[in-house]
Amino acid sequence: MIMRLKEASFVLAFASLAACQSAPQPKPPPPGVSVELEEPAAWAREAAPEDAERIERLPMAWREALADARRAGFSRQVKAEGRLLDPEAALPRAAPPPGSYNCRMIRLGAATPRGRAFVAHKPFFCFVGVNGDQLSITKQTGSLRPGGYLWETEESKRLVFLGSVALGNEEGPLAYGEDKARNMAGVLERFGNLRYRLLIPWPRQGSKLDVFELIPVAEQPEI
Repeated sequence: MIMRLKEASFVLAFASLAACQSAPQPKPPPPGVSVELEEPAAWAREAAPEDAERIERLPMAWREALADARRAGFSRQVKAEGRLLDPEAALPRAAPPPGSYNCRMIRLGAATPRGRAFVAHKPFFCFVGVNGDQLSITKQTGSLRPGGYLWETEESKRLVFLGSVALGNEEGPLAYGEDKARNMAGVLERFGNLRYRLLIPWPRQGSKLDVFELIPVAEQPEI
């Protein structure tokens, strides 16, 4: 009986050893081969998490904002804007040339139950500037004057906008991140020949999508 127990123990031990020996072992990487982690884009390192999420949810902002406008009876107005309000209208080479622009803004989608689903504001002027190798956009007139910088992305069809808002008699907008309540984040696209749009998804008040149209003025001042 004792011999049988010893034989059984030996068989179990041998089986366990065989199982251990047959299990695949992880192999170290070959000499000279390193694994590099992908660095986040420069704009993603600058953007607040909630603003990065707004940009990520731009397609949803388009869908909900256009649905609200059409449901509220503004289908004709949306259609009249043509490619400006076409979510698929973005073209390559998004960077706008520096200079003065005729601008206007359309607010799409009702942010509150009593909000309007389509509001076209009066035209105004804005300016595309250059600071080193980075472009900026600034609204030049009005009591609310957004301004900020454009950041390159891996996509040729869009740039990321990170900025803030100047109020009243303030000389210029605060730096992005200085006052979270004033932060703005969005995407700039080219949708025609010298026609650009700045899209602000899920702005902090007023709508579900703000669409700024930018068209260069005919006579440009020297920069």
